[in-house]
Amino acid sequence: MRPVILFRKILLTVLTVAATSTVWADNGYKLWLEYHKITDAAKVKIYTSQLGTTFFQTKSAQSGVAYNELSSGLIDMLNLKPVKVSSVKDGGLIIGTRNELRDIDHVIAADSLFERIGNEGYIIKNIVIAGRKKVVVTANTDIGILYGVFGFLRLLETQTDINKLNIVEYPRTMYRILDHWDNLNRTVERGYAGASIWNWHKLPGYIDQRYIDYARANASVGINGSVLNNVNANALILTTDYLIKVKALADAFRPYGIKVYLSVKFSSPIEIGKLKTADPLDPQVQQWWKDKANEIYHYIPDFGGFLVKANSEGQPGPQTYGRTHADGANMLADALAPHHGIVMWRAFVYDNNVPDDRAKQAYNEFKPFDGKFRPNVIIQVKNGAIDFQPREPFHPLFGAMPNTSLMIEFQLTQEYLGFSTHLVFEAPLFKECLDADTYAMGKGASVANILEGKYNRKLITGMAGVANIGSDINWCGHPFAQANWFAFGRLAWNPGQSSDKIADEWLRMTFNNDLTFVKPMKRVMLQSRETAVNYMTPLGLHHIMGVNTHYGPGPWVDDAGRADWTAVYYHKADSGGIGFNRTSTGSNAVSQYLIPVRDRFENLNTCPEKYLLWFHHVKWTYPTKSGRNLWNELVYRYYTGVDSVKSMQQIWNNMASKVDAERFTAVKQLMSIQYQEAQRWRDACVLYFQTFSQLPIPPGYETPAHALSYYRDQKFLMAPGIGGNQ
Repeated sequence: MRPVILFRKILLTVLTVAATSTVWADNGYKLWLEYHKITDAAKVKIYTSQLGTTFFQTKSAQSGVAYNELSSGLIDMLNLKPVKVSSVKDGGLIIGTRNELRDIDHVIAADSLFERIGNEGYIIKNIVIAGRKKVVVTANTDIGILYGVFGFLRLLETQTDINKLNIVEYPRTMYRILDHWDNLNRTVERGYAGASIWNWHKLPGYIDQRYIDYARANASVGINGSVLNNVNANALILTTDYLIKVKALADAFRPYGIKVYLSVKFSSPIEIGKLKTADPLDPQVQQWWKDKANEIYHYIPDFGGFLVKANSEGQPGPQTYGRTHADGANMLADALAPHHGIVMWRAFVYDNNVPDDRAKQAYNEFKPFDGKFRPNVIIQVKNGAIDFQPREPFHPLFGAMPNTSLMIEFQLTQEYLGFSTHLVFEAPLFKECLDADTYAMGKGASVANILEGKYNRKLITGMAGVANIGSDINWCGHPFAQANWFAFGRLAWNPGQSSDKIADEWLRMTFNNDLTFVKPMKRVMLQSRETAVNYMTPLGLHHIMGVNTHYGPGPWVDDAGRADWTAVYYHKADSGGIGFNRTSTGSNAVSQYLIPVRDRFENLNTCPEKYLLWFHHVKWTYPTKSGRNLWNELVYRYYTGVDSVKSMQQIWNNMASKVDAERFTAVKQLMSIQYQEAQRWRDACVLYFQTFSQLPIPPGYETPAHALSYYRDQKFLMAPGIGGNQ
């Protein structure tokens, strides 16, 4: 009997703790769509009095999904199951397309406003009918209604006043797409959150609930497309067996407004079509792609199109046959055009055999073809000219191709930002690029304005994000890495939003609305990217990570199979100084930017210090703006980065009572790893660069724990995501 009695006592204790606790375990699976119960009695009273009755006609799969989402949200947050009414005048919450609300559309908005929001936008506002104040959510289409419902629920999740609503929302870009670097064997290249969520073996017969939840999460932030497979594509994805599987995913995503896209291998006509060539000007090759497009659209009538990586890092492409990128992209575009599909042609191309600065090669290859691409081709350009580094100046192609559609490519998976063991909120990185002024049309021609097509309305527009999603229960590996998925969607919808607003929304929706939690953790998030830059690559350093894995520091890497994969190629440290001279006396990469950007980067006195070593080879004794010489400033940045991680830890440790125990413990452990890795970065880089500067570490800084040889000899054979560059 004693074990039974003991068990009962333990069970009673557990139940008592659970009953009195206000914070429950949360594994992070529900992302920012947890719909936490609102406990503020005043807000609950206001919300329930307004939202008890709902006018909402569900006539399509998308409107049905929207209604189910609304019901779930109101039940979870307010314990309120809305009463559906058949008359607009009886509804406190009115939801419907403009056609469904024709009797009151004159009260809602003018014709011009409905034209402005287009097919995907929505309006949320207060109106008065028969003396009663109501909340209306309206749009031109059912997908607009779905986005509007998510937008309205976001207002409730963040406990916004719903008595002063006049919201007009519409996406600033057309194609808002996640690029999955997922392989058919379920490995994920540069993925740090487990295996691929696509189980090709079980498709098409088994539709995992995770696929539905994935589409739902994307729709909640306005993402409308998904490239299912790695840009280093396997030609098998275009075989009939796989297209049937792709169809199953497309069918599952469609109610959420998500179109599917495929990365295609340029040599597919040879590999699966049994042709002898993939020359884009060969009539047989052109016909093969047209036939393949017809087959795809037979299975998936709303298929989005192709993503292509060609003539880069060993991938086949049109240059294999003496043709141009325009020849290759246009051939595929012609095959897709009858079906309204697009080609996303990546500008990430460089050749180790080209004796020029790698940062210049994409511009040199694509700039001459401005205006030469078909209308349904969009060139996908990374945010910077090298490769998703912790910090890069904006890519010079933005502003250089006014007659060509461009979409930016950001990386959500943290290939160069500590993987999923580091808390790094990437919205400030995204915004640094989006807000940069290219001067393409004079002052104010920001990258964001170019991406939105403000200077050429004939162009298609878009943003792509390399997905950080995997099979981990919390989707992204690190609980805070989810914020990068969220931030990408919000910025792809509207690049003008601030990092502060996005962080605030995500914290409130994912955790809670307690300001004693939100305010300090928002400061942590907004500082985290700068913190990572400081302990990894301060002052414009770049590409000094470990070889192949890209894990941890590797400034000593000098043999990686090709020069432009080494670290020494980029930092060029010697006894005289450090940094890559990209001015007119060096590689002249600055010439690819427009005046006055070019002049600002060219001049050592006006070049922003955050890009100093990107554009200049600088003496170790060069005086920086702080008054410290370059060596001392470099040391200061490295040590400050580590100290900032320590501060992050201390702030998080104070949050134990404000978040659930499961995520609190996970983040605490991950921050401990981040602190250790930040120390490794600091000590390894300071000791290595000291071999060139021959200057002492200033007084007051702790001595590195080991000699340089210790850091050089470390191996990380089990680091995830190993694979070629992207």
